Amino acid sequence: MTESAGNKNEDCHAANGVKPGRNGMVKNHHHHHQCQKQEEVYHAACNGALYSRPFIESFEETPMLVAVLTYMGYGILTIFGYLRDFMREWKIEKCHIAREREEQKDFVPLYQDFENFYTRNLYMRIRDSWNRPICSAPGATFDLVERSSNDYNWTFEYTGRVVKDVINLGSYNYLGFAENTGACATAAGEVTVKFGVGMASTRQEMGNLDRHEELEKLVASFLGVESAMAFGMGFATNSMNIPALAGKGCLILSDELNHASLVLGARLSTSTIRVFKHNNMQSLEKLLRDAIVHGQPRTHQPWKKILILVEGIYSMEGSIIRLPEVIALKKKYKAYLYLDEAHSIGALGPYGRGVVDYFGLDSKDVDVMMGTFTKSFCAAGGYIAGRKDLIDYLRTHSHSAIYATSMSLPVVEQIITSMKCIMGKDGTTIGRSRIQRLAENTVYFRRRLQEMGFIIYGNNDSPVVPMMLYMPAKIGAFGREMLKRNIGVVVVGFPATPIIESRARFCISAAHTKEMLDRALDVISEVGDLLQLKYSQHKVLPSLDRPFDETTYEENEE
Repeated sequence: MTESAGNKNEDCHAANGVKPGRNGMVKNHHHHHQCQKQEEVYHAACNGALYSRPFIESFEETPMLVAVLTYMGYGILTIFGYLRDFMREWKIEKCHIAREREEQKDFVPLYQDFENFYTRNLYMRIRDSWNRPICSAPGATFDLVERSSNDYNWTFEYTGRVVKDVINLGSYNYLGFAENTGACATAAGEVTVKFGVGMASTRQEMGNLDRHEELEKLVASFLGVESAMAFGMGFATNSMNIPALAGKGCLILSDELNHASLVLGARLSTSTIRVFKHNNMQSLEKLLRDAIVHGQPRTHQPWKKILILVEGIYSMEGSIIRLPEVIALKKKYKAYLYLDEAHSIGALGPYGRGVVDYFGLDSKDVDVMMGTFTKSFCAAGGYIAGRKDLIDYLRTHSHSAIYATSMSLPVVEQIITSMKCIMGKDGTTIGRSRIQRLAENTVYFRRRLQEMGFIIYGNNDSPVVPMMLYMPAKIGAFGREMLKRNIGVVVVGFPATPIIESRARFCISAAHTKEMLDRALDVISEVGDLLQLKYSQHKVLPSLDRPFDETTYEENEE
């Protein structure tokens, strides 16, 4: 395995005759306290001074033959797509798509025909892999409403059958709080009876209750910061608050794989936006240095503010931000740091406090801490946390704070109850045990997949586990074959990913038992053999199974 941290790693790469690969890190490179060239798939860097724990990430290159066949597959689908469009134009094939009426043909078009090409001819072939309706709590297992299509996925009909006990490898239920029984469900039910569901007002008018203020104080205490503010929608927490923090004359440096909410917020801010390569500290430092040296375009005046936007866990790559290096660069160049912990809060760190806790850093080194309540807390909404003057400013300048309806009280209660459980304020160790179980499940699941020969992306401690499928035909086939065997998975393809990097994305939960994971792994291996998905050219030798209740975080601390 590799123990990695690194900002200034070019000298080490040169010394080994290895050039940085994707993300500015090296392929086929093994690092353990010193740089040694070995046949491994792990990315490594050589400045370990900033890291107190091993940092292991894997991004194996796409095999050349697989890449060629993937491009050929998309090419063939495109050719047949144009052929079918020709047949639709001449009424040979029935057209199901929205089209302009004949009498409106001279008007400005409502539907851009070319933009819908992918949806018509590629997405529709595998549309049954998405939007599947479930009819139970999305816990470790769920019940699925069966549906069928008689017109090649243009429309669906319910068969009346319910598929029971499907193992859930798709929901963001990291700590297992997506339950309809237990303390959270009971508390939310009691609050619903007492207060009702909706507030029918904004926080600044008649929608500010004591439970909202209690939630914000609890979030601030949990994160170890001065103050926090809660919002009713996670996406709007980013898209509506970034414009309040940056504007004209400011520079935003954004990771190329940032979430759409961060991208939208940056664009709405009217700031200048520059993008750095994913998790690549050399790329980020170059942009910072150039911004300091050259200033604003044309005038060359200093930037009013430089804001770095990053995520804790990247939900399509499974990678973890190299936060110690980002903080070091932020301090060196006097920039501000905005950290989106949507997927990492609750899911990382020995106390579940996210990526800051995971690296053992001081939360005060992050200027703006953002996160959502939709994953680990299984509720809705998001938060911004940091210094008190920052939060006071947002209360009067954020559109999401001024115009949005207050959070529903049952949702607030779900968050408060689950967060107190994580913090141990409920008088139990349930929260801590769930954090440890999630860490153990993650390491176990990732290791087993690699031993089977699958190409897995991301960090060894990330509960988001992307498994590469590559070819377009295998996207739908994998989802269907897994569901036949009672395993629910999420599959992702172009344009959500690069065209040759289609994948299945597993989300591991503390609610998964070892028996569930073993069952899912056996099915994944079976389907992998059926569809020939074991692409890895680097064999990982099976390791001896340690006792399953041994905690990952305790091992790392030792």
